[in-house]
Amino acid sequence: MMTAFEGLSEDQIKVIEKSRQRVIDSIGNNMDLYGITLSIGHLYGNIYFNNGPVTLDDMGEKMGMSKTSMSTGMRTLMDLKMLNKVWEKGSRKDLYEVETDWYQNFVDYFSIKWRKSLEMNITSLNKSIAEIRKLRDENPGNEKLVNQTSIDLEKMMDAIQYYTWLGRFIDALESGEIFNWIPKDV
Repeated sequence: MMTAFEGLSEDQIKVIEKSRQRVIDSIGNNMDLYGITLSIGHLYGNIYFNNGPVTLDDMGEKMGMSKTSMSTGMRTLMDLKMLNKVWEKGSRKDLYEVETDWYQNFVDYFSIKWRKSLEMNITSLNKSIAEIRKLRDENPGNEKLVNQTSIDLEKMMDAIQYYTWLGRFIDALESGEIFNWIPKDV
């Protein structure tokens, strides 16, 4: 069985490994900015540079992580659609490989996160708007209350308008329409 570095000198292998590690660190740091732990970012980067599917044991050994941590990391990446479980003839262990389409990774990650945030915020806003309108209806002669709630309602309606726009943006990401406006390749 041929290894990935077969036929290369030790110095050549060191340069390749150093350059890969720099990219893996960059991926980890970038994902950390978006709320994914550094170790999960490093996990993605390591699997990205692997030549073929990996098992939990393979990655745990390579990264020095416990099986529990590795399993949590793999599950997180699968939930974000950045990792796929694959089947390989003769293997009884679960195998994983990364989704290498970084455009799709971006779409999936942000769509999942933004849609969850959008739904949570719209629900809160609608509940708050209903409560404020009820309070106003119960106190129609209270001018100070009407004035204050008018200001709050306007702010909440502005927020609803923003989340409606965000919903359309998410739809454009998920449908791929965004790439008509901002092409993948230039």
